[in-house]
Amino acid sequence: MKKELCIKINENDNVAVAIKDIDKGQEIIKGVVAKDMIPQAHKVALEDIKKNDDIVRYGVTLGYAIDDIIKGQWINEEMLRLPISPSLNNLTFGRDTENILPQALVKKWLGYKNPNGGYGGTRNILGINTTVQCVAGVVNKAIEKMKRELLPKYKNVDDIVAINHAYGCGVAINSPDAEIPIRILRNILKHPNFGGQVMVVGLGCEKLTVEMLCEDKDINSENVIILQEKNGYRDMISSLMEMAEKKLEVLNERKREELPLSELLVGMQCGGSDAFSGVTANPVAGYATDMLVQGGATVLFSEVTEVRDGVNIVAQRCTSDKVGNKLASEMKWYDNYLENGKVDRSANPTPGNKKGGLSNIVEKAMGSIAKSGRAPIAEVLSPGEKPTTNGLIYAATPASDIVCGPCQLASGIGLQVFMTGRGTPYGLALAPVIKVCSRSEMKDKWSDLIDINAGVILDGQTTIKEVGETLFNEIVQVASGNKKSLAEEHELHNDFCIFNPAPIT
Repeated sequence: MKKELCIKINENDNVAVAIKDIDKGQEIIKGVVAKDMIPQAHKVALEDIKKNDDIVRYGVTLGYAIDDIIKGQWINEEMLRLPISPSLNNLTFGRDTENILPQALVKKWLGYKNPNGGYGGTRNILGINTTVQCVAGVVNKAIEKMKRELLPKYKNVDDIVAINHAYGCGVAINSPDAEIPIRILRNILKHPNFGGQVMVVGLGCEKLTVEMLCEDKDINSENVIILQEKNGYRDMISSLMEMAEKKLEVLNERKREELPLSELLVGMQCGGSDAFSGVTANPVAGYATDMLVQGGATVLFSEVTEVRDGVNIVAQRCTSDKVGNKLASEMKWYDNYLENGKVDRSANPTPGNKKGGLSNIVEKAMGSIAKSGRAPIAEVLSPGEKPTTNGLIYAATPASDIVCGPCQLASGIGLQVFMTGRGTPYGLALAPVIKVCSRSEMKDKWSDLIDINAGVILDGQTTIKEVGETLFNEIVQVASGNKKSLAEEHELHNDFCIFNPAPIT
């Protein structure tokens, strides 16, 4: 890609995006002179656009011009009227499932065999699960002591992590929507990185009982501690230390072994996006996704509001009516969820997204979908559900970074790839996160937080294919424990925020 002042994605587009700041009066392309200063990543009109005419990017109508727009004018979010969402009725499934995918560079990785079966672990972690927020203070203090006194003795264990959350009591536990947070917490308990070891801490009077969280076989004194049954703080801490040491002894025996890519589950997510995310970072992730799927791995992409306006495109990649109907069902559920809250999809994007050139959710969605590549969609999951097949999977989750991440962890991801344009220090305690940025300025500014710079594509230095192959190799190396991602190296861990649409009483 040669260096230009702006980039046009589709031949039918009537706008382009400024690669760098463009000065007023500067010729952008032949016959188009900037009528305003065009900020980096923002749109410029390539032709005169009349009031109510379509504004087109990615070959898709982003919205309708509120007033006349002249050629060379800066187009910002206040100049578009949002179109109606695509209908969820009569979607077409299975028309775009024959794509030839790029060959995976390798088809093996080094992981921990999962004693529960299914996807392998990328890390070896003692997870301490909790039933209610009330126990978090004691658990956190115990973990501080464990890391000082126990963890150094067990060199093969990477970390000890508390699954603290705001659920468990003061909630409508029998609400239909309560199945979502309960499912997330139940599935986290069996995360591949926990090596089959169950450790649960409850208070004793909460609504989310141990019986709701655990399988019957796991409910015993070897796995569960109830704080109200202990004789004060010191007894609580000593009990937690004793149980943890027994679990650490077992985990310390885990060893990495060569596994097929079919035992690797990767999550794709984006946040702090800009108008370049759909040009560089997300297409790079999409290329790596296609390579992973071709090699037998399973990849999740998510974020309902950032797929909703492209649902008609995504639906055509669903491999069956069953998969497609589940996609439509999840979208309808979320439409109703937003409507009940008296908002709609226009509540997304964020102010930072808009500063980065994204005018509305349609534009954001078109760029977001790019991280899914071209592979057929083999399954659709409700929030926190576990996959039952390999391949590309759409996991319906909120778009919020800190809620999407735990949902994908509950589905069992061992690693997440996170694309960003504006930048975020986001990270997960349970699995490594690889950061990919959309522009070189971001990498230059945050060189010690961004793992891979897709902005070099804009700079004309390389291609989506080449950076996609780099990302594929990075995924395999990080998953195999041969290196740490930068977020992991700095131990950047966001709070564990689970999705709870049910009422709080």
